Amino acid sequence: MSVPFFELKHITKYFSKVIANRDVDFSIERGEVVALLGENGAGKSTLMKILYGLYRADEGQILMDGLIRKIHSPKDAMALGISMIQQHFSLVAAHTVIENIILGSVQGKIDYRGQEAGIKALAAKYGFDLDVKAKIRDLPVGDQQKVEILKALYLKTRLLIMDEPTAVLTPQETDSLMVFVKEFVKEGNAVIFITHKLKEVMEVADRIVVMRNGKKCGDIKKSETNEKELARLMIGKDLAPVDENAARRPPRKREALVLKNVTLGGGEAPLFDSVSFSVFEGEVLGIAGVSGNGQQELCEVICGARTPGKGSVELMGEDITGLSIHDRIQRGIGYVVSNRHKEGMVPEMTIAENMLLKKSFDKRWLKYGLFDRKRIDDYALTAIKNYQIKAPGPEGLARGLSGGNQQKVVLAREVDCGEKLIVFDQPTRGLDLGAIDNIHKIILSQREAGKSIILVSTELGEIFTLSDRIAVIYKGAIQGIFQKTELTAEKTGLLMAGYTTDKAAV
Repeated sequence: MSVPFFELKHITKYFSKVIANRDVDFSIERGEVVALLGENGAGKSTLMKILYGLYRADEGQILMDGLIRKIHSPKDAMALGISMIQQHFSLVAAHTVIENIILGSVQGKIDYRGQEAGIKALAAKYGFDLDVKAKIRDLPVGDQQKVEILKALYLKTRLLIMDEPTAVLTPQETDSLMVFVKEFVKEGNAVIFITHKLKEVMEVADRIVVMRNGKKCGDIKKSETNEKELARLMIGKDLAPVDENAARRPPRKREALVLKNVTLGGGEAPLFDSVSFSVFEGEVLGIAGVSGNGQQELCEVICGARTPGKGSVELMGEDITGLSIHDRIQRGIGYVVSNRHKEGMVPEMTIAENMLLKKSFDKRWLKYGLFDRKRIDDYALTAIKNYQIKAPGPEGLARGLSGGNQQKVVLAREVDCGEKLIVFDQPTRGLDLGAIDNIHKIILSQREAGKSIILVSTELGEIFTLSDRIAVIYKGAIQGIFQKTELTAEKTGLLMAGYTTDKAAV
């Protein structure tokens, strides 16, 4: 048998008393793409950070071409030809593309023209259309990722580790990335692709390694598996698909939420300008777009955290533009924020206290003028049971829960608050398959209960599965609102990239 390009043997890693990796073996050959799959907390990122030198294993060895190597830092890893592109880019926004690529690699007097020519040639070799003199802050997210890749190629990388590389890309940018990966490995290099998107795995990987609870539970050739089997290996059981059409009633004719010419921010570049749309009772309106195009600000205008400079917001025929967050909660608006840790909950509070955060003014919690602890705990217990929250009880601290269970606490509270309208902003970001499936079913159940739903997501699969109509947003402008059947992933991706409806239809 041939000796693997890189190999990890019997890797074990502890964080205090928690075992992140337990006796894990992993290998990759030259010219191979290996997808690394697993739920949150499965240990896949820890394993790759050990290979890249960000962590040191407590037990086990790293080998390159059959020889034991010591990797104590990313500098050691890069010397061996290993680079890692992490989910959150490490670029300096105020610097140009060239400056970011050579940063830390060139000392002394810099031949700027020579570097520019070399980087242009490298970009052209892989089909990257980039203005190398542009500042990072002026580039779209897809081009920023290309800069991260060029940084790795500049260092003559032979093993490229990519952590959730398509999380912020349009479908067209994702296709371009897949082309790059295939071309890169044809030259005898190797790629490790960390992702939770099974379709991408089946498209680009030669082999799939599945991890669960810190252990490797599968090592399979792509040709010998399918998405259903991979999902079962990841979560340890079969996952019933969400049936978006089961008992699905058409939306009611009454408009619940209406935005008319809403503008936020002044100056030459408002966050969004003259946004108008409506959501009917019993309807899911999906808002598709690459992160950072005004989605969060739009949600905050609807829920009262921001006041528009122009235009109006109406709920059930009432103008609520000038109402406070408190008033909107009382009128039945729930808001599942995109950052549950920073804005959705207080980690140091108990589950019961977090459930009460937006309803503390309600007199039903009072007894003789004081909070009735038993009534509050019973309310939290009901949520724990109904939403299958894995928690010790109402008194458990929110910070002690997994990400998926923290999100269930936020969902339980906001679904209860949102008697008329619920705004979901990236509700499944960073969650595993089991938690995503649960949240999808909750969203559809609230739709069937007659509530109006706004679903903001960068995941097109999620948008198409759950939405009745789809609005596409780009730089704060609604590119169009479509019935789900009127769009394809390709057309949606073009709209997300700023093409007009006519051009996207070509």
